[in-house]
Amino acid sequence: MAITEFSKNYHEKMFPGYHSTLLETDPEFIERFDNFAFDEVVNQDDLDGKTRFMAILATLLGCQGTDEFRAMVPAALNFGVTPVEIKEIVYQATAYLGIGRVFPFLKITNEALKERGVALPLPGQATTTTENRREAGTQVQVDLFGEGMRDFWKSGSEESRHINLWLADNCFGDYYTRTGLDYRQREMITFCFLAAQGGCEPQLTSHAAANMGIGNDKAFLIKIISQCLPYIGYPRSLNALRCVNDAAAKMEKEAEGK
Repeated sequence: MAITEFSKNYHEKMFPGYHSTLLETDPEFIERFDNFAFDEVVNQDDLDGKTRFMAILATLLGCQGTDEFRAMVPAALNFGVTPVEIKEIVYQATAYLGIGRVFPFLKITNEALKERGVALPLPGQATTTTENRREAGTQVQVDLFGEGMRDFWKSGSEESRHINLWLADNCFGDYYTRTGLDYRQREMITFCFLAAQGGCEPQLTSHAAANMGIGNDKAFLIKIISQCLPYIGYPRSLNALRCVNDAAAKMEKEAEGK
């Protein structure tokens, strides 16, 4: 078995002039992995390269693949993902993974951008202030999940109500309101964060529905799962597929009931 020409060319586009030492130490493994990830998977569907690499970066954040993330930032840049878009992916991950898991990726991103000659800090993308972030965040929740989220920030028992407030002002008001990525891109990367980290199936199902509600349809989400499978494996990919199917079935049932 040999590495296919398509895989070689795709690898060269990702990493121009780079020769992996693993070709010397683990040739059989690299042949199978590269042919799968960089030929068979890439040619499975028509997902554009930029979206593919945005999803891969978000997935690597979710599964804590720091070494692979370090390798993939330059590849993402080579496929048209901008420095601002990469930073926005990392920033938004904080709401879903926590700073304890995101901090290493922020450092890696800064190092990778500096190596490419990108001046830091990047232009600011914030659109909210401390005074209006809750209202703006609530509007994002309504836009994505429906009018039922209008008063969610003040719902729940008194001892835990502040967490629902934080979802509005911090998760959505601080991050989703930023420029650099649109709603569809932000919901797509959130889907990847949740799918890759595992154990978040209720939230993953909810965000699968939110994705489909704003135009990232079932077929698109299956493409995302497919392209990210080499980076998170089959169990979490199959769990994500189940969540998409469950969300789609529920939405179809609700549509029939109207």
